[in-house]
Amino acid sequence: MTRIAVYDTTLRDGTQREGISLSMADKLRITMLLDDLGVAYIEGGWPGSNPKDAGYFDAVRDLDLKHARIAAFGSTCRKESDPAEDANIQALVDAHTPVVTLVGKTSMLHVTDVLQTTPEENLRMIRDSVRYLKSLGKEVVYDAEHFFDGIKLDMEYGMDTLAAAIDGGADVIVLCDTNGGSLPWEITRYFEQVQQAFPNVTLGIHTHNDGELAVANTLAGVQSGAVHVQGTINGYGERCGNANLCSIIADLQLKMGYDCVPPENLRTLTTLARTVAEIANLAPDDHLAYVGKSAFAHKGGIHVAAIRRNVDSYQHIDPSLVGNKMRVLVSDLSGQGNLLSKAEEFGLDVSKAEAVQVLKEIKHLENQGFVFEGAGASVAVRLYRARPDYTPLFTLIDFTALVEERKGRGTVAEAMVKLDVQGDVVHTAAEGNGPVNALDLALRKALVPLYPQLADFQLADYKVRILDGMNGTAATTRVLIDTHNGHRRWSTVGAGTNIIVASWYALVDSVEYGLRLAQEEDVAAQV
Repeated sequence: MTRIAVYDTTLRDGTQREGISLSMADKLRITMLLDDLGVAYIEGGWPGSNPKDAGYFDAVRDLDLKHARIAAFGSTCRKESDPAEDANIQALVDAHTPVVTLVGKTSMLHVTDVLQTTPEENLRMIRDSVRYLKSLGKEVVYDAEHFFDGIKLDMEYGMDTLAAAIDGGADVIVLCDTNGGSLPWEITRYFEQVQQAFPNVTLGIHTHNDGELAVANTLAGVQSGAVHVQGTINGYGERCGNANLCSIIADLQLKMGYDCVPPENLRTLTTLARTVAEIANLAPDDHLAYVGKSAFAHKGGIHVAAIRRNVDSYQHIDPSLVGNKMRVLVSDLSGQGNLLSKAEEFGLDVSKAEAVQVLKEIKHLENQGFVFEGAGASVAVRLYRARPDYTPLFTLIDFTALVEERKGRGTVAEAMVKLDVQGDVVHTAAEGNGPVNALDLALRKALVPLYPQLADFQLADYKVRILDGMNGTAATTRVLIDTHNGHRRWSTVGAGTNIIVASWYALVDSVEYGLRLAQEEDVAAQV
């Protein structure tokens, strides 16, 4: 298979995304993750731009990297300056990286309006900068910035800029769609023209996603001869982002037969994508191709019925190839197959009749504002309740929740709960910092003596969404509760025009599911 050199610029171009700021420790951690994946190059930053990037290049030398070569990024020397005396070039030298990536101007617009220099001087800056770094033994990657825009303005001059970098000794010439406005067939056409003009040159591709075509344009570049691809994890980058390497690597390796990373490492791709998102303090994008949580999620009843017969019927690859997994969602669009699949996921033996019964209930509740696709534990407890041998762990008799403003004490919330717990009536009360907290504490007080596992349950998240805001404070409210017990996490849902009642529904589902789970774990431990 043809080898494609993957060049990751998450640590430099990726950090230009609005809302991302990586510490040096973050950058070093991501470096190790990228090296474990097996990329060929990691661009660490621009050492001449800030102290943090300069410090990174000092620290990264202490890492034991197995696959990647570290690249420092910078621009060609300034106009009318000698590269040997140029501060930016010297910062690249002082980074002591084996690879240096130089960006130079291809577009006449940038030469005259941005650099404010002559076409001839720009060619000199490119040629001399590359030549100087090559004289120091560096591998030099030349990024032809705005190549596709520049070539449309002045084809001859655009080719002259490439010739200057080649004359200087550049190891790779990277054609950049810097503004992200090119189309795949334009990428193909201009790659072919460059190859005709420079048949023995190693070419690369660098694209941005402003036209939602960064991945497609990168693949077009590879089909047209590029053997070096640049991009970022999750497509992070300025404006609409860079080409997403998670998709590019998977497409090239699984669909097009190229060799990008060691095949066994491809299974770490999903974990890598989500870990980088967490390090960047961004929520992982569930809808990313290949690595998103929803990439192999099936919701429609017809789809689920089909995959139960043949898993390949609605999946383009086996999710495990990229470390992801298939999921079946339950909603008002579901068929009985969705419920049967969910029952199998939870290890429950459910008949078709029971699945149909639960499905009817879910569709009725979703019409009232419940949403079950993100609340799997609420689906599970309904499957438990549909079984003929179901015995409730507890049953609500009544509850009261009060909120008072008391002189000297401020706001006080109090709840009273009366339950039937396996035939015994238990009546408890508790104060909390709000009515939901008070209900939770009162419920726990009633149940912990019989179900001590409940003491390990902790609220992980509590989300409220207003569904029909035009009704003001009388609007329907949806509540999602996430609970964990130290090693497992589950989600439940409630809805209604009364936020306290909606919260109670979600809270009861959470407690019942967690206790059922704890009982099953206790049985498994005894076996």
